[in-house]
Amino acid sequence: MAQRKKSRKKKTSKVYIPLNNIIALSAIVVGLCTALLIVNVFAAGKNRSSGRIGATEKSGTIAVKPVESKQDVAVPLKAPVSPEKKKMPQVSVNDKKSESKLEAKKNAVAEPVQKKDRPVKESSVLPEKQQNRSVSTNSASVQQESVQTKPAQKKEDSLLPVIPPAVNGAQLVIIFDDGGHNLEQLSKCLSLPFPVTIAVLPGLAHSRDSASRVRSSGNELILHQPMQALNAKMDPGPGAIKAGMNEDEIRAVIFQNLSEIGPVSGMNNHEGSLITGDKIIMSYIMKAASDEGIYFLDSRTNSNTAVPYVADALGYSYYERNVFLDNKRNRTEIIEEIMKGVSIANKNGVAIMIGHVWSSDILPGILREFYPELKLRGYTFSTVSNSRAEKFSRGM
Repeated sequence: MAQRKKSRKKKTSKVYIPLNNIIALSAIVVGLCTALLIVNVFAAGKNRSSGRIGATEKSGTIAVKPVESKQDVAVPLKAPVSPEKKKMPQVSVNDKKSESKLEAKKNAVAEPVQKKDRPVKESSVLPEKQQNRSVSTNSASVQQESVQTKPAQKKEDSLLPVIPPAVNGAQLVIIFDDGGHNLEQLSKCLSLPFPVTIAVLPGLAHSRDSASRVRSSGNELILHQPMQALNAKMDPGPGAIKAGMNEDEIRAVIFQNLSEIGPVSGMNNHEGSLITGDKIIMSYIMKAASDEGIYFLDSRTNSNTAVPYVADALGYSYYERNVFLDNKRNRTEIIEEIMKGVSIANKNGVAIMIGHVWSSDILPGILREFYPELKLRGYTFSTVSNSRAEKFSRGM
């Protein structure tokens, strides 16, 4: 019994640990707890700074904020795992699998996001630039067009067609018909810087005065003899030669008109499509002109004119018109007719072009524009009687 008691006492004997060992152990435990606390606080701070992306990574889902730039999408995709996770000593196999799945999901999501980014930027940023460029280009082109349009219109009003050089000193003869109506209009025709021929009508209020002004200007004066037209309703005016007149009557009319307008260098027909187509009447007229010592110029108001046949039969010379300048009082049409005359002059050596005094608001101005260039190109201006336009009969 005594031995059993002793053995029990030995088993329940107390062990005493030195106080300094207890203090050291407590310090170690406290230090470890403090270290763990600091690490947890630091990790929590990092997770807060990472924002929504860090939180969603822990939960295994990805939330993408609205893309504002490439960096907003690229940063979480390139560095999905925070440094704290790499430092964590406890990483299970399941965590690694979830992380790899997470990476795969991120890569799968990243591609469409980047594809979306491109069209978004192309539709928002690039088109705006392109639009701005196009708008600026269009505005610049519009401004350029507007700047060029005004000078272009001015050039159309001032510049003339390209005029070919004159061939063998080509001559241009300008005639203004229908003088005697208006003295102011006549003055514009007489003020041109080259010689012209003016055809004055008889029996009008300003016929005598017009004839006097033409002679005083040094230009050529001719009688603009009225004659009946094919259209019987058209009134050729006073002093006209009409169908049914005999030779004496015709001579009397011409003499009366010449006494009012003359002296003159020649005469041409005013209207007269009926008379110039009549061989007998034209023979009376051309004989009277020859007797008066003046030339006859066929205005060619009738394409079936009898003048060439009568002149050939009588052995007379004559002149004929090549171009009417102002049948249409339009700048473009007038310029086209002038260029026709230039072409005829280069082909035949001379061209006779007839305009009218009543076109003084446009025709003299255009001719004044043409004159310097025509002169530079070698063309000469002449009156009818001084030109090379006289046509001779085959018998002479």
